[in-house]
Amino acid sequence: MTPGYTGIIPPMITPLKERDTLDREGLECLIDRMIEGGVAGIFALGTTGEAPSLSYRLRREVIDETCRIVDGRIPVLVGITDTSLVESAALAKHAADCGAGAVVTSAPFYFPAGQPELREYIEQILPGLPLPLMLYNMPALTKTSFSAQVVEWAMEQEKIVGLKDSSGDLVYFRKMLRLASSRRPDWSLLVGPEELLAEVVLMKGHGGVNGGANLHPRLYVDLYEAAKAGNLERSRELSDQVLALSQSIYTVGHYGSAIIKGIKCALSVLGVCDDFMASPFHRFHDKERAVIKDHLQTLGITS
Repeated sequence: MTPGYTGIIPPMITPLKERDTLDREGLECLIDRMIEGGVAGIFALGTTGEAPSLSYRLRREVIDETCRIVDGRIPVLVGITDTSLVESAALAKHAADCGAGAVVTSAPFYFPAGQPELREYIEQILPGLPLPLMLYNMPALTKTSFSAQVVEWAMEQEKIVGLKDSSGDLVYFRKMLRLASSRRPDWSLLVGPEELLAEVVLMKGHGGVNGGANLHPRLYVDLYEAAKAGNLERSRELSDQVLALSQSIYTVGHYGSAIIKGIKCALSVLGVCDDFMASPFHRFHDKERAVIKDHLQTLGITS
């Protein structure tokens, strides 16, 4: 048995024109750019997509338009993370109606859940889900991590098909790989931090959900393929390029929003889509935009 989701599945940004207005033309340009770059799927409404800051109406529009534009060319995964189980379930149904392939949820945020409560939450949402579910481990933002015990239980649930890990903890990821190899060889184990993509794939992880693939999809696809083939020299070369991208584009801002601002601004400079940010954040000013433009030239990234 092989994992259902492998390769590079970018956590798509959400192009906006105004606070509650989707940049539809930009979305189409962005999706076509990523598909042409060889990505294996698209993850809409994740952290990079600013999902928690979007209205429920807009989230549904993002799902509608993403599935329409993709038109079956690659799988679409949809984030349904929310503080309300009812809203998560409703979004999952909408995703299924639009033709998405799977849904993704992290631990519900705000109230920190204990591990028994986290398992109960998944137990409660699972029966009503019309699509396969992927877990999303994001302890920096949810205040909790899926423990090995909860993941082991999740592997016994046929409808749960994998885990995206954004903890940045390679020891944790290795433990998940060992669990999956003995219990669910069809499970997908994907890494979030792109700086760890080569290491994860070399130790038999299945790919990455990497924000930079919005901007330079071919780089991440090439790195995944080189690491999967065991080409260490090529993997090091491409991993250095990924690190150069993250250390330049993601460090122009001064706060936690800098990564998303950097990606959006870079895509705007390239003419792909608007860089309007969901509240409470705002796009870069002209000074930062000029720095992003210089970095893109140095990195050799063009439209």
